[in-house]
Amino acid sequence: MLLSGCSGSGGAAETPDKSEELGLNTTGLPIVDETLTLSFGGTKSALAPDYADMQLVQQWQQDTNIAIEWENLPEQVYLEKKNLMLASDELPDVLYNTGLTDAEVVQNGSNGTLLPLEDLIEEHAPTLSGILDQRPDIRAAITASDGHIYTLPSVEELGLVQHPNFLYINKAWLDALGLPVPRTIDEYHAALEAFKTKDPNGNGLSDEIPLSFRTDSFAANPHDLIAALGGQPENNDHRIVRDGKVEFTANTDEYKAGVDGLADWYSDGLIDPESFSQDDVAYLSKGKSETAILGSFFWWELKEMVGEDRMGDYTILGVLEGVNGEKLASVSNNQEISRGAMAITRANQYPAATMRWADRLFDPAMSAQANWGPIGVTLEENSDGVLVQIPAPAGEAEGERRQKVAPGGPKITTAEDFETVVAPEPRAKERQDLVNELYAPFKANDAYPPVMLSVEELEQTSFPVTDINGLVKEKFASWIVNNTVEQEWDAYVSQLDTMGIDEVIATYQQAYDRFQQGGE
Repeated sequence: MLLSGCSGSGGAAETPDKSEELGLNTTGLPIVDETLTLSFGGTKSALAPDYADMQLVQQWQQDTNIAIEWENLPEQVYLEKKNLMLASDELPDVLYNTGLTDAEVVQNGSNGTLLPLEDLIEEHAPTLSGILDQRPDIRAAITASDGHIYTLPSVEELGLVQHPNFLYINKAWLDALGLPVPRTIDEYHAALEAFKTKDPNGNGLSDEIPLSFRTDSFAANPHDLIAALGGQPENNDHRIVRDGKVEFTANTDEYKAGVDGLADWYSDGLIDPESFSQDDVAYLSKGKSETAILGSFFWWELKEMVGEDRMGDYTILGVLEGVNGEKLASVSNNQEISRGAMAITRANQYPAATMRWADRLFDPAMSAQANWGPIGVTLEENSDGVLVQIPAPAGEAEGERRQKVAPGGPKITTAEDFETVVAPEPRAKERQDLVNELYAPFKANDAYPPVMLSVEELEQTSFPVTDINGLVKEKFASWIVNNTVEQEWDAYVSQLDTMGIDEVIATYQQAYDRFQQGGE
């Protein structure tokens, strides 16, 4: 067995794969008869212990006869050392939770630092191969434009991240004012006006905040209000797909109408002036003020915003019927298929054995344990044979426990697996039900998929996109605060043209079309 590598001078080289020297078994366990020691590097949660101390990792070593010297570091520490490591001769055999950007994957794959994995997958990873045969979208997501696969995936298909911006309203205030729960954008506007003018918290002060949000956040964006007021689905990237066509959202007449509508709301004092400047800490504090002051907001989880004692005062609104009579749920580009979970470097002399080791993690039950922790610690089988979560001990949050016992890395839990192998965490299942009821039926666009851009495509998009998105964010805030979108719109559209928006979208379309053909 040979593996393609890269010599120090940059020329191609063929390096023998030494896996068979240790008694590589093509099936079953252990993977090798003689103990193999590999070095792993990459990121880990700041709460996680040394991976070598994790029960699940210790079990992996007993099962496989592959010992791992872990050098995984908290993300910020790893980021500071990553580039030096990649450029040195001190590479670990494997990057696990690689922390690599797409540009770094492509660059280090093309220069030989990362090994191409597609042949290793075909020969030594039957579980992953079977999944990729059934799921060409996952294969396309991890395939670079040169046709090679340089990193393994991490997939968790719960359907949650496509709709992160849940809209909530203070129902206790609605009840106090004799108002119904809004179902349309006009009813919602009327409720915000009442919150502003009728002292719903009853303290005699004009301290109510009818609506607060954040821009460019993961879960606090008013995208669905842009859609309701103007008819334009929107997300943080300002890039959506409809009918196979990639569209830029922030230069359309519908987008303009949505911004203009929010500007009118701001002029009427319905929008928190700090919506365009506050960070998460300041934002989340508003729901927990001593006197209730927050009327409506966008966020991922109600309890996190308002606290447990106030949860009963609020209700989720979902998608409001817009001015055109439609419900339009904007779909984000947050991905459930991620690449970069694991890579094999040129330092590795045992890639066949390493790939066999990685393939075990794609067994659905093992993927569940890598993601949530080992059976008997965080997971147990119910009467149907499905893995369910063991409640965390008192005083320990489930998310914190997960970080301490689950190493992450390469794994795949499909939507079907969530039915037959592992049940979603209770809080995830609750959100999944809300998405399926209130958002998914009204999705107004498709997400831009997890396309891996080529080096050339990255060069064509990276700098323009940074400048374009910066301009969009700046103008969104200034237009709403100053109510000047009408006066400045034509100049803004011309500026976007000058910045190359058409060329950027054409590049994304090219990459999208390639993705639709399986990454080739």
